[in-house]
Amino acid sequence: MDADADPAILAAAMGFSEDLSRVAAVAPTAGLKALPSHGDAVVVIGQIGRSPLIDRLIETGRIADAEITGKWEAYKQIVLDHPFPGIARALIIAGADRRGTIFGTYDLSEKIGVSPWHWWADVPVARRANLFLTAGSRIDAPKVKYRGIFINDEEPSFGKWGREKFGGINAKLYSHVFDLILRLKGNYLWPAMWGKAIGADDATTMPLAQSRGIILGTSHHEPMMRAQVEWHRDKKDGITGGAWSYASNGQNLRTFWRGGIERMVKSAGASRPQDQLVTIGMRGDGDEPMSDSNASGMLEQIVADQRNILADVTGRPASQTPQVWALYKEVQDYFDQGLKVPDDVTLLFADDNWGQIRRLPTPPLDRPGGYGVYYHFDYVGGPRSYKWLNTMQIEKIWQQMDLSYQRGAQRLWIANVGDLKPMEFPTSFFMKMAWNPDAMSPEALVDFPTDWATTQFGKTLGPTIGKLLTDYSRLASRRKPELVDAEGFALGSVSPRALDGGEFGAIVREWDILQARMSKVRGRLPVAYRHAWFQLVEYPIAALTNLYHFHYAIAWNRRLAGMQDQRADYFADIAQAAFREDKRLSELYHALNGGKWDGMMSQTKFGYTSWNDPKMDIMPPLARLINRSTKPPAVRFSSIPNRILDGAAVEAAAFTSRNGSQTLQWSVIPHLGDASGAIIALPQGQPSTTIEDAIHIDYDMALRQGGEAILQLSLLPTLDTNGTDGLRIGVSVDGGDVKIASMNLKVDGPEWTRAVKNNRFLVDVALGTLKAGHHSVRLWRIDDNVAVSKLSLSSISQPPAKRSPAPK
Repeated sequence: MDADADPAILAAAMGFSEDLSRVAAVAPTAGLKALPSHGDAVVVIGQIGRSPLIDRLIETGRIADAEITGKWEAYKQIVLDHPFPGIARALIIAGADRRGTIFGTYDLSEKIGVSPWHWWADVPVARRANLFLTAGSRIDAPKVKYRGIFINDEEPSFGKWGREKFGGINAKLYSHVFDLILRLKGNYLWPAMWGKAIGADDATTMPLAQSRGIILGTSHHEPMMRAQVEWHRDKKDGITGGAWSYASNGQNLRTFWRGGIERMVKSAGASRPQDQLVTIGMRGDGDEPMSDSNASGMLEQIVADQRNILADVTGRPASQTPQVWALYKEVQDYFDQGLKVPDDVTLLFADDNWGQIRRLPTPPLDRPGGYGVYYHFDYVGGPRSYKWLNTMQIEKIWQQMDLSYQRGAQRLWIANVGDLKPMEFPTSFFMKMAWNPDAMSPEALVDFPTDWATTQFGKTLGPTIGKLLTDYSRLASRRKPELVDAEGFALGSVSPRALDGGEFGAIVREWDILQARMSKVRGRLPVAYRHAWFQLVEYPIAALTNLYHFHYAIAWNRRLAGMQDQRADYFADIAQAAFREDKRLSELYHALNGGKWDGMMSQTKFGYTSWNDPKMDIMPPLARLINRSTKPPAVRFSSIPNRILDGAAVEAAAFTSRNGSQTLQWSVIPHLGDASGAIIALPQGQPSTTIEDAIHIDYDMALRQGGEAILQLSLLPTLDTNGTDGLRIGVSVDGGDVKIASMNLKVDGPEWTRAVKNNRFLVDVALGTLKAGHHSVRLWRIDDNVAVSKLSLSSISQPPAKRSPAPK
């Protein structure tokens, strides 16, 4: 290392040295500040243009730098023989800038077996006697410029944990956050903001971010580097508070915002405009819509004034300080209606808070500020807050973010990761895809769970654990656990001899099977991995399995009590046991590694009566028909059949043939949705096609009874990102006329609410009169962003039980 290397590079080099010591099981050495006079092998880390050692190698022709010089966050790793006098061989890590140097360094940390989650999930490091690096060189650089996370909705879990372990949400805590982001090859952070202000709570945190190479921003509704809580809480330095209204309190707001920019400049030390990304714009107080009647015109004036403040405080044109304007909720509506945004400002589109992108850019796409996406793994709001566990399929994340990338949203990707834990798996995927969306092909998507699990748990169990994570995500995404209740799924019939679990019982059985598989793997796991295993695999599976048993028992308790059936008491006992089991699992989590994560699983999940989470878990009333001292009657279930689809219902992945063009083809994305996979047309981001383009896919289906036929399509919820008349798909049968089916979900509307609750949208297409027997069903690609999971063919004359039930 060069003696005057950037502090961020020095910190990463020290981290790499510690990683090597973990792998080799030796004490870490302080990073060398000078090149030794002799040695068999050394590692040289430096930034082009700021490292005399690296620059000497470039000047003498030992390193070609043209591929990375001046390229944002690019790096080159190369092995050289006899690079310097007395040095036999060297590994050179050369960065085009300081973060490129950091990423080139931490890239090797992961390759030698140190997980980015080593600290955050207690992932052990396997010790190795030898490490080998293939000779030659490797170059890499990100495709998305800004890649980050938003720690949000962080009470009670993250906040409680941070206050107990670090004395607050302070620089000591954020040092670990910064390191994780860099190890995941990210560069951007929206900090925790529920009653918190990163610039005011600990004055050392913002300078620390700058010294570590982290670009620190503020959330979508906190402009000009100010936390919202500062407006109400910190009455100093010109902050007066009062109405959060630009019309009535504009001068005070401008003073408030100026203070945020002044603090940003001060914390940066030497000016680094490239390491700033300032949120501009305005929403109402507390992340609510603005109340001003002329909100669109007012916003244009607000942004103009904010940019004047930026120019005045930084001493350079506003266009030279990177800015982002989040088109979140109603702000996107203003944009659709013609809101004018300066061309150098990054426009940040958002999803609907449930994983469906609302809007994407349309040509021309060459505005200097570019476009980005704000995506949610966590949300507080309707129809129900979801904050507890990961319920996101990486396959759905891929589908939506690939669409965004293909449509030109390539400047900024940021994910709301809630408490950060337990979102380790989707966060890793999101950040890896953000680094290079082109490399995250459908094939790479299939491999990712195994690759990720191998990084955490080793090659022997990696594939098996990867499959557990995939199946967990599929089941968890079916319905957010906060939305699961006793009325959510249908029970079967009741007889004196046995109970039929119905749809609810079949779902519980799927969870039981997953938990049994998980338990088998746990028995094969080396002891060193137990803490990481519980956090990343066992707790989510066991806790959600238990939650389904809890609500299943309550459902049967109510059903049987209404029939004066004493078996209701058996289920009352089961429900109470599940309530206790949830507490036990949380306590096990909190006791891990000497109590390191105490408080992190404090989120409530039982007792919802509205969209918002209850303050504490609540046991609902249970019916009892006999004395508590009397043992309830035994309960026997009839066999629960597997969910096997016959010819009347097929998974979309089970097509018989397809026809595409040179540029478009229906493709299966394995595991996407609630089946073995879903079909979408690839590549995404293409214009609408017509029937004449003949992009279609065929299925052999059977109709049990003749009559007026209905084809029901199960679609993944997606939105019309062009803001037109919804998404269309064509349907024909036996070579007949094409009928157009559509999905036009309006955020917060009844169909959208039903779709996001059930994570599917059912479309019925009337096909006319068909005879019983086999039929050829064809789906035609018309609009982009349509993903089909299942098809079901039935007739109106069939009994209702034969058709797919309406979602509750």
